[in-house]
Amino acid sequence: MRIANMNFGGTIRLNRIGICIIIGACIILVLYINSSGMESPKTEPGKNNGFVSLKKLLVAAIEVAVKGGKEIVAVRNAPNIGEKSKGNTKGINDPVTKADYNSHCVMYYSLIHSFPKVKIISEENIKQSDCKNLSYLGDDSDGVHNLNPLNDELVQAEDITVWIDPLDATKEFTENKLQYVTTMVCVAVKGNPIIGVIHKPFEGEPHTFWAWEGKSASDNLKNNKADRHSTTSIIMSISHPGLVKNISEQAFGKSITTVSAAGAGYKSLEVARRHVDAYLHVTEIKKWDICAGNAIIKALGGKMTTLSNEVLDYSSEDIVNKKGLLTTMENHELYLEKLKPFKL
Repeated sequence: MRIANMNFGGTIRLNRIGICIIIGACIILVLYINSSGMESPKTEPGKNNGFVSLKKLLVAAIEVAVKGGKEIVAVRNAPNIGEKSKGNTKGINDPVTKADYNSHCVMYYSLIHSFPKVKIISEENIKQSDCKNLSYLGDDSDGVHNLNPLNDELVQAEDITVWIDPLDATKEFTENKLQYVTTMVCVAVKGNPIIGVIHKPFEGEPHTFWAWEGKSASDNLKNNKADRHSTTSIIMSISHPGLVKNISEQAFGKSITTVSAAGAGYKSLEVARRHVDAYLHVTEIKKWDICAGNAIIKALGGKMTTLSNEVLDYSSEDIVNKKGLLTTMENHELYLEKLKPFKL
């Protein structure tokens, strides 16, 4: 730009090349600012930009699973567990206790408080005002399981669904068969279960199992080797073992080993830890019962599908899987092929 006169009555003559340079610089600056603004949520997530840190969500999931477990133990040690009945499911009593509700309160509302934009689905339903034991998570993680070496991943909150089971195997809890009891948290992204946490509060020392697909898993899930046995072993529900045993023997032969157990979380872990070869379920089952196990099995290289070999979707509030369940660490299609004649 060249200035002819600096007095108020003078004129200004502009150099065309200078104008073009200034305009071009302005355009480049605007494009840079816009580009930086679009990319910033992926690298520097804030509290209100709609992105969620999966590492922080995993740490929170572990913490709330442990907190829920402590509530369950406290109720079990109390004089009255507050048992009620939700009704009957296929002729079997479906109980609920103070432990279910207390665990729900600390697990569900802790997650809601820390991740308000994430959809969270729980087996239980109790208002926050009716919870007497609310305990929120701190702003900073406590380094559970030393997750710092793991690379984080940021996901849109609207793509995440968290499924929690505050107390799996409630019936067995009331009967003091505590080895089957677990608390569970599952993180699904666009319906795909990628993080699973299963906590066992009564196994001597409490044990927490977790896995994050493509990242890592808890030490107690690493390097598990298959038990040495000559026959196929299948774990099934303790509530209807006869049906599954008959089908299994017809499909795989009478030499098959069948194991009756309670709690979908417990049975999934038995497969993940290679204590059994497969988990077979032939009736309907709720998604909060199986999502965490599904995530863990998949992260470890196994499969959980319907008996029609359909991948389970955890993105909606359609909470019931009515197509049966098969869970394996290997030879999944072979098992399905042998079961196909029974049209389960």
